[in-house]
This record gives sequence, C-alpha cells and structure tokens, in this order.
Amino acid sequence: MGLRARFHYWRRVFLAYFGRNKSQLSFWYGDPKVNEDASIKKIGQYYMSFLYKAGYSGPFDKNGIPLLDYRGTIGKQYNPVAIAQYGLGHYNLFKKTADKRNLNIFLKQADWLVDNLEVNQKGLKVWMHHFDWEYKENLRAPWYSALSQGQGISLLIRAYLETRDKKYLNSANLAFQSFLKETKQGGVKYRNKDGYVWLEEYIVEPPTSILNGFIWALWGVYDYYLLTGDISAKKLYYDCLKTLKNNLKEYDTGFWSLYDLSQNKLKSLASPFYQKLHVVQLKILYKLTKEPLFNKYAEKWDSYQKNLLFKTFSLIYKIIFKIFYY
Repeated sequence: MGLRARFHYWRRVFLAYFGRNKSQLSFWYGDPKVNEDASIKKIGQYYMSFLYKAGYSGPFDKNGIPLLDYRGTIGKQYNPVAIAQYGLGHYNLFKKTADKRNLNIFLKQADWLVDNLEVNQKGLKVWMHHFDWEYKENLRAPWYSALSQGQGISLLIRAYLETRDKKYLNSANLAFQSFLKETKQGGVKYRNKDGYVWLEEYIVEPPTSILNGFIWALWGVYDYYLLTGDISAKKLYYDCLKTLKNNLKEYDTGFWSLYDLSQNKLKSLASPFYQKLHVVQLKILYKLTKEPLFNKYAEKWDSYQKNLLFKTFSLIYKIIFKIFYY
C-alpha cells in the first residue's frame, strides 16, 4: 500500500473508531452468539442470532436498506453481507415473535438482493461491493466474495420458504453457480495444491483463506443443499468440511487463532471480535456435524480468549501487524 493510500486508510480508521457519529463498526462488532433455536437438519432460524445486527440504528436508504458509513474516501455504502445479516437477524426475530414488522424488514432485504444480483466478468451472478477496500492488497470496485454469496443465499432461501415466491429461489440458484467455479473462472472456490477446497472471502492472489468468511459461506452451501437436495452442493459441503478438519490446526498459534492464512512474515492474528466469532462458528459447526474436532477447537480457542496474557499479547501483536501491512 502506497503512502497516500496508507494515509487515507489510517485517517478512515481513526474516524471510524473515534469520530462523533457512528461508523460501520457499529454494525459489525457486537457480541456473536449461537442461536439455540436454530434448526439443524431443515431450514429454520439462522444459526447465529444476529440480534445486534437487527438492532442496527442506521443510516438506511429510503427503502429501509442499511447503509454502512466507512468514513474517509469510502463514505456510506451498501454492503451485501451487512444487508443479508440484517435481514437474517429480523428473520430470527419474526420466527421468535411472529411480529410481521420483522418479516417485512426481512423481505425488503431479500428484494434488494434479488434486484442487485449482477453479472461479473466471467458471466456469473454475484453481489458486488461497489467500493475499494483495503486488505492484503487493495480490492478494486466492483468486487465479490464467497461470504456475500453464501449469506445472500441463506437469506433468499428463507424468503422463498416464507413466501413461495420463485424470484427468491431463482436468484439463489443463480448465486449458487459461483460456488461451482474456481476463482480464476469467476467463481469463489479455490482448490490448493493439496487438493483441499476453499471458499474465498476475498479473491486475491495468492488466496488467503479467511476463516470466518469460509465458514459463513459454507453455511450458505449447506442451506442450499437442505432446500434443493442438489448433489453438487452436497459434495461441496463435505469437501469443505474435510478442508476444515484437516486445516484448522493451521489457524492455531498456541495462544490465539489466525484470521487468515496469508503468507506474510507476520501472521494475521484474529482481533478479539473475530476470536469470539471463530469460537461461536465452531460451536455451530459441531452442532451441524457432530464432529468432535470442531468442539475441541471451540473450547481451546475459548480458553485462549479467557487468558488475560494471551489476550493482551494478541492485541499488541495485531496493532503491530496493522502498522506494517496497512
């Protein structure tokens, strides 16, 4: 990242954390929780509660679609992941309370996803992010992600089951095609030299395999399989579970979890929020699969975040990492 880009990044981050008005952080960083009422073998409430997402106070556009204020040169933007999560939070509330207001909010998000499914350069339908984003390398707008594809599908499938309106199912079918193609073919799937299949949150080279994005995307594949019985979705789901079972150890540092597997000299540790999120996601994977390894790592990583020394060291390390790589 050049000096000018670094200046804009740090200015934006400072305003996001310390500015007077709420930034995009007010949407992302709540307390992640397992939804104990979620269904496992059939489509029902979503696997995480997302209640703090549903409680997002804005800004919104005139149709009630959340906008995130990233500050700096990015400003207010639609984010397909945020829209899906906001909708799923209201879906959970509707199923818990039968309050039609939550259903209406949920369906507005589903309609936005239907209306904003775009064709990428390889002819696949994806939800684009129409703003540049700083990661390992700058992601230039428009860019797409396995994370938004998976969570968009999870929302649309539930919208279809509530309404039986085929526009939601048709859009989910189109979005799922991105999971069947490699990243070089315009899709979101990557098979590494060892034959493991990954779902990439950020399409960069070399791939970095962000853990939370992989797992969230995988739940979209699972939901699609539960609804349609599609054989390719079933195969992809079990291929990805195999990837996780054989590679979770790569994310374990002995005192904290890694955010991704990027090939930097300094490893990319998870922030305290993503550490909590990893634990919740692994607990849910254990409920879905009954695979003991997922529960083992959930408990192990939970113990890390309860260790004050580990927590303090990881936070200092993360700050140093950001200074060197952003």
